[in-house]
Amino acid sequence: MTHPITPCLWFDSQAEEAANFYVSIFKNSKIEKISRYGKEGFEIHGQKENTVLTVEFSLNNSPFTALNGGPVFQFNEAVSFQILCDSQEEIDHYWNSLTADGGKEGQCGWLKDKYGVSWQVFPKFLQEWMCESAKADKLMKAFMPMKKINIEALLQSIEK
Repeated sequence: MTHPITPCLWFDSQAEEAANFYVSIFKNSKIEKISRYGKEGFEIHGQKENTVLTVEFSLNNSPFTALNGGPVFQFNEAVSFQILCDSQEEIDHYWNSLTADGGKEGQCGWLKDKYGVSWQVFPKFLQEWMCESAKADKLMKAFMPMKKINIEALLQSIEK
């Protein structure tokens, strides 16, 4: 099935490594296709023949492309991927997996993985409850100082 929008992640030279890392973390995920640089265009792209150009992969059935484009661009927090979780166990799994081997914890459920890609890991209910004025202020006060989101602490915050 073709999707009308597919995120393309620009890596220096770690596209295949990163795609394999992500596929190992998310359920219903796989490497779909790998394309490689050929002889043509070397004077522009500077990549050796047969070096990985792109990796098409899916994470939880959502399509992604990883591109080895060289060191021209770096990831930043202006774009992140949200992981909506049903349980603390899911939050812990994604948080621990994505911060492993050099990832960095951020505030309010945000993190950067070892490649510099930004992710938000939080419970599904948070988006809906933040639209309810009776809960929003209490939730905001509770989750703003958190790094990894703690569901039990959020639930306790709205009971007060």
